[in-house]
Amino acid sequence: MATDLGSRFVQMCDYLQDPRLVARFQSLCGVQGTFQDKASKDQSAPELDHRGPRRRLPGPGVGNGAAAAAGDAGDNEDTARAKPLRRNSLTGDVGQEFLIQNKFLFYLFTFGTELGNEMFFIIFFPFVLWNVDPLVSRRIIVVWAWNLLVGQSTKDMVRWSRPASPPVVKVEVFYNSEYSMPSTHAMTGTAIPFCLFMLTCGRWQYPFLFGLGVALSWSVLVCVSRVYMGMHSVLEVITGFLFTLLILAVLQPLLETIDTFYMMGDYAPLVIAVTHVGFGLVAFSLDSWSTSRGDTAQALGTGAGAALATYVNYQLGLLEDYPLSSLPLALPPLSAALVVRSVLRFLVGVAVLLVTRMGMKAVTIPFLCRVHGLPLDDVRRARQLMRVELPYRYIVYSVVGFSCVSVVPLLFSLLNLA
Repeated sequence: MATDLGSRFVQMCDYLQDPRLVARFQSLCGVQGTFQDKASKDQSAPELDHRGPRRRLPGPGVGNGAAAAAGDAGDNEDTARAKPLRRNSLTGDVGQEFLIQNKFLFYLFTFGTELGNEMFFIIFFPFVLWNVDPLVSRRIIVVWAWNLLVGQSTKDMVRWSRPASPPVVKVEVFYNSEYSMPSTHAMTGTAIPFCLFMLTCGRWQYPFLFGLGVALSWSVLVCVSRVYMGMHSVLEVITGFLFTLLILAVLQPLLETIDTFYMMGDYAPLVIAVTHVGFGLVAFSLDSWSTSRGDTAQALGTGAGAALATYVNYQLGLLEDYPLSSLPLALPPLSAALVVRSVLRFLVGVAVLLVTRMGMKAVTIPFLCRVHGLPLDDVRRARQLMRVELPYRYIVYSVVGFSCVSVVPLLFSLLNLA
């Protein structure tokens, strides 16, 4: 009986890992590859019909570094030929053109996949910190950083390749150099909304089912988008989702203790630096370069900077939080003054973070190249070297995280925007 169940489980996993399942889902959603006929037949990919008028997909491409849709269309006016999103300048992977037959799903799942990318985190964490609830934002950053570390480390240990193309269409290629199991997009896309829900439920006044529905919808959108993009199999997405629920079950009860230690611990700065850098170094065991090492160091650097800022703010009496007597919190009435102040805080703060990141990159990378005797005319190659990439990511993003939690709120006080 146990052997039979084990056999069925293995068969189910094999089915969910099959790239043809991803290809069928993409075809159902209106994504068709432009593989050569022979390659398509060999890999059992859907055959394409190129008849009918062709036209250009209007508007710019979606996503950071996305190519605009470029020219020829397919069977009808709703079909367009497009290029992969977020092409990776470090790997030179530009992908292959494909046909989009359902533009609504294309934009929907592009938005979903952006919920797991760097630019979203630069927007989301500061917005919650500056305009909603600093405590919630600080603790979500903790979960995000350690959740990503566990996910990326697991990828590098399991070392499963991305779904084969063909038959899968690579709608995005930015993360194609990484290993695939589990989906860290699915992990962050589950950790952030569910952690947000668990931290605000009871602390803020809103219907329980509304919060749960938003968290579940957010997570499902991100998870499904990774299959649509051709970056993960169904099994990898499901594993990422379940893996994160396990991590949250362990980490969520510890968040108050961790946050309190960051504020008041006598050796908090030393522990923060040692844990964030030390665990990162242990985890980085790549056999070849990929974006996973930099993304993990980036998250750990941001988490370290935010944690150090929490300690500094508390020691200086600058840490903002709502008094316990005011809980549960009610949403303030919407007014023009509130909207204007929130928008100004967000725009000023993000501008400071982007300038900080740009300035730190401009200083750190050339400095590290000089230290290690590397030519400055090949920054792309230098950034792939561990001795440059790790300190660069840690330094730049720890400063960004510190600025977000400590420097920008202080600037708001000076500008009368607090």
